Amino acid sequence: MEEKKYVRPTWDEYFLGLVESIGKRATCDRGRSGAVIVSPHNTILATGYVGAPPGQSHCDQVGHMMRTVVDEEGNQSQHCVRTLHAEENAILQCAKDGVKIEGATLYCKMVPCYNCAMRIVRVGIKKVVAQKRYHADGLSVKLFNDAGVELIIIENTTEEYKNQWKKILIRENLL
Repeated sequence: MEEKKYVRPTWDEYFLGLVESIGKRATCDRGRSGAVIVSPHNTILATGYVGAPPGQSHCDQVGHMMRTVVDEEGNQSQHCVRTLHAEENAILQCAKDGVKIEGATLYCKMVPCYNCAMRIVRVGIKKVVAQKRYHADGLSVKLFNDAGVELIIIENTTEEYKNQWKKILIRENLL
C-alpha cells in the first residue's frame, strides 16, 4: 500500500485553521468567529474573537442584545450589539499593546462587516483573507476595492447563523 505524501498547508490554510480554533473562544453563538492579524513575514501579531468588552456580560451568560436594521431595499437584518467582532478585538488588542499592523494581513471566518472593514482600512491592513462571505458584505467589498485592500474569499458561500436576515416587503405593508 502506497503512503500518501504529507502536504504542508499554505500560509492561508494555516492561519485560517487558527481562525477556526480561536473562534471557539467566542461568547456569542451567532458567529463564533475568530481573527488573526499577521505581519508581512507571517508572524502572528494578534488574535481576536467575538466577545463582550472586559467586565461586561457575554451573550452566552445573559442572552443577545439584538438590534434590527432595515436597508433601502427592505432587507431586514438582526445584529447582536453586545459583543465586539473578532476583527475589531484583534485590532484593539494591537492598539492596547502598541503593535504596529500597517501592511499586515487579517484572516477571518467571513468577510468583515462594514464597520470592521472601515477599521481595517483605517489601520492600514493591506490584505484580508476570509473563509466565506458575509450576507451583507457588499459595502465591505466595495470599500476594500476602493481602498486598495486585497480581499481573498476562499469559499464563495455565505456563512449562515441564527436570525441572520429576511426580506421584508415594506412597500406592500406586509410588516
